[in-house]
Amino acid sequence: MAGHSKWANIKHRKGKADLIKGKIFSRVTKEIISAVRQGGPDPKSNTKLRIAVQKARAANLPNDNIERNIKKAASPDQADFFEMTYEFYGYGGVGILAEIMSDNKNRVSSDMRIATNKKGGTIATPGSVSFNFERKGIIQVLKKNAIEDELFLLATEAGAEDFEAEGDLYFITTPPDQLIQVKETLEQNKIPCEEAELQMVPKSYVECTDEHQKLNWELIDYLENLDDVDVVYHNMKAD
Repeated sequence: MAGHSKWANIKHRKGKADLIKGKIFSRVTKEIISAVRQGGPDPKSNTKLRIAVQKARAANLPNDNIERNIKKAASPDQADFFEMTYEFYGYGGVGILAEIMSDNKNRVSSDMRIATNKKGGTIATPGSVSFNFERKGIIQVLKKNAIEDELFLLATEAGAEDFEAEGDLYFITTPPDQLIQVKETLEQNKIPCEEAELQMVPKSYVECTDEHQKLNWELIDYLENLDDVDVVYHNMKAD
């Protein structure tokens, strides 16, 4: 099926920039609260909180919001958050992962059942879908901001393991622990990064019919709009 892209999920998400930005703010806020609940409000002695604050600043969450959430989390009335991943089988054998951070497991369980009742697909047993994904760092650079050969050399020398050009973007893949190093190397060489984040990348992709693509996107859209869902990944080869 010509014209299909392994980066279609990213392109799909870029079309909903406001939703994605809101999800990022929500996620880093919850990570700050969780870190404070587990290790206290001082970033100097709480490594998890220090990392969460760094992520929040990288996402351009205002400092006032960061400080307010640290104080809020220190309250004994503040609920803690848990992380989990729901796995789904979509249409045509496509695998879907929904990464969640929530303070209410019952609400999440109910929302996931409603999603499949309304949009189809089935909830899979843990591990039956996620085994086909692996955590990677993904950096996106606009083609207009870099020369391909120079970018390739800089990225690979800094620790990148894959490099692809598609549309108006270069996609650089790194091991999870090399993401920050590669990003900082590019920025030190005056190459701005559009995005740099950890993602679940499929090890293989599933081709499906146009009708199944449409139905899978409807399920993915529904999941992405749930408050407790931070990000949705899939292994569908899509337009």
